[in-house]
Amino acid sequence: MSDETQDLDLNELEESEQNGEPLDPRAADLVTPTGARDLEAVYEIPVQVSAVLGKAHMQVSQLLKLGRGAVVELDRKVGEAIDIYVNNRLVARGEVVVVDDKLGVTMTEIIKSDKTGG
Repeated sequence: MSDETQDLDLNELEESEQNGEPLDPRAADLVTPTGARDLEAVYEIPVQVSAVLGKAHMQVSQLLKLGRGAVVELDRKVGEAIDIYVNNRLVARGEVVVVDDKLGVTMTEIIKSDKTGG
């Protein structure tokens, strides 16, 4: 990194913006979060959020035998993190919480996606 880039001062940038002077293009990331303005275009797009407590595999014949009160054993243990999906893509893990007599999910871990994958 050059000395010129290191000498950028956020206060100087704010003052130059207030005085109508053009901002130094090297400082754009210091003034606003990277891509924040670009993201505004997608804020209103609906997404599907799913919290998966666990999974079970069974034959159709077993499924048809299930009735009211039946218990389906899941592949997770009590207290184990649940998976949180956005549009069928795993994005986080979390825990089930109760908020005003409703179930909710609190995220405990964000999953970094592989940008090269499909």
